[in-house]
Amino acid sequence: MPLSSLRSTLLALPLLALPFTAQAAENPSVVVSIKPIHGIASAIMAGVGKPALLIDGASSPHAYSLRPSEARSLQEADLVIYVSHGLEGFLKKPLATLSGSAHQLELADIDGLTVRAMREGGAWESHDHDHEGHDHADHEDEGHEDEHHDEHGHDEHGHDEHGHDEHGHDEHAHTEEHDHDHAHEGEEGHHHDEEGADPHIWLDPANGAAIATAIATELGEIDPAHAGTYQDNLKKFLASLDALGNDLETQLAPVREKPFVVFHDAYQYLEAGFGLNAVGSITVSPEQKPGAKRLHEIEDKIRNSNAVCVFAEPQFRPAIVEAVVADTGAHIGTLDPLGADIPAGPDAYQNILRQNVGALVDCLSQP
Repeated sequence: MPLSSLRSTLLALPLLALPFTAQAAENPSVVVSIKPIHGIASAIMAGVGKPALLIDGASSPHAYSLRPSEARSLQEADLVIYVSHGLEGFLKKPLATLSGSAHQLELADIDGLTVRAMREGGAWESHDHDHEGHDHADHEDEGHEDEHHDEHGHDEHGHDEHGHDEHGHDEHAHTEEHDHDHAHEGEEGHHHDEEGADPHIWLDPANGAAIATAIATELGEIDPAHAGTYQDNLKKFLASLDALGNDLETQLAPVREKPFVVFHDAYQYLEAGFGLNAVGSITVSPEQKPGAKRLHEIEDKIRNSNAVCVFAEPQFRPAIVEAVVADTGAHIGTLDPLGADIPAGPDAYQNILRQNVGALVDCLSQP
């Protein structure tokens, strides 16, 4: 090849790379509130980009405080994905200040979702509270539960205002004792959502499929250059979710009828999705410490229903659970709707479902 031709070829190489560089820079910046939803978004975005996750580890969205770096990521986002203001109340004000060009996807409002009403009291029976369609959640958390601990504990200025318990866990300092008793007969109690909708929508795999579809559609509208990739990833995700659902159904079959109690009423989507037999929760809302009347009713419920297990959660200290089961003979297990110890990424959603089903099977299989 003549030198002049070689020189022309070399000079042309950077120009050939320019479209790819520009395209990479235009990939959407996506921020997701909690790990299970982030897992779904990561699977849909595979090969295009990686969404940012706000709440990782053992923090609870019920009483979370944004760090300055997280607030900046929201300001720079093209799309913010969250469940509802009823779950992530800490996002309500930051989202109101986003630029007009930023898209928001509130999953409680999407089509094809099954939304369930919060159950009343702590010793509830099985009820059919299904509501096809979608509900809009618009509620700010009221109060904090003394047993709650948040691993970040930062105020809006980024100052550290948390303490440590004897195990080194972070927990918010409280100046008042919140010991409200919401176990009265027929009392509605404190809900996550002022409209009464349970925001833990992702724990039903059917809702996970609806969430994935909504995310793929939204991303395709924001980033039409990769719409085909998002749809291809969606097909793969739905196929893997269908296979997983069949596997989990088989695992749960031997223990489906066994009664159990949960820490707070966060699992009815999982219960309904697989036909499980939960009979009560220690507290309806984790922001409120259950009073003596509720604990007494739950102890009675455990005995009268022959509940095999009572499930704690890693986001909250287990002292209350241990006290409730002390004289009942029930076993203690752990359920985690957020996957505190599961690595974030495209497999996180499926792994969170696997972990919770495994915990149910392990505890409920005990004699």
